[in-house]
Amino acid sequence: MQDRGPRFAPLGEAQMDPAQREVYRAIVGGPRGGMRGPFNALLRSPELADRAQRLGEYVRFRTSLPARLSEFAILITARYWRAQFEWYAHQPLALKAGLEASVAEDLAQGRRPAAMQAEEAAIYDFCTELHRDKAVSEPSFRAALECFGERGVADLMGICGYYTLVSMVLKVDRHPLPEGVRPPLR
Repeated sequence: MQDRGPRFAPLGEAQMDPAQREVYRAIVGGPRGGMRGPFNALLRSPELADRAQRLGEYVRFRTSLPARLSEFAILITARYWRAQFEWYAHQPLALKAGLEASVAEDLAQGRRPAAMQAEEAAIYDFCTELHRDKAVSEPSFRAALECFGERGVADLMGICGYYTLVSMVLKVDRHPLPEGVRPPLR
């Protein structure tokens, strides 16, 4: 499929109805500090956009998992969906949070990262199986449970689910990369 630009025209605040404007202000006034990614498309359904942005705020900024690991789970999801913008947006955040560049690069190339720490391997196996197999094996579940506890496993499922939604919206919208940025995923 060839990307020919976004399907949802950018909404300016002046074009928004009151419900859209309320959600828009919650998004830009929250920890994201701006309106990027899937939210322009999601604002077409303000209640959905609001519920999604609240879930996203939790799984991105308040999850029980350390940022390095939650960002790694986001990258695994972006890679699974080949969501170019999602990878572009989160790969620098993952590196800043401490994910090794070689781990991100292997993942971008579709390889199991060679230099993962034990917690990263638990994240990788859990998320990869969940996306690929639509199930998680007992060994992968147990490894994640041992590393992160029940709350961490629940948060990990939430990250995968939320960023699957984000990736789907970005793909349907054909959300573009910034001008001059080459697609990071093949």
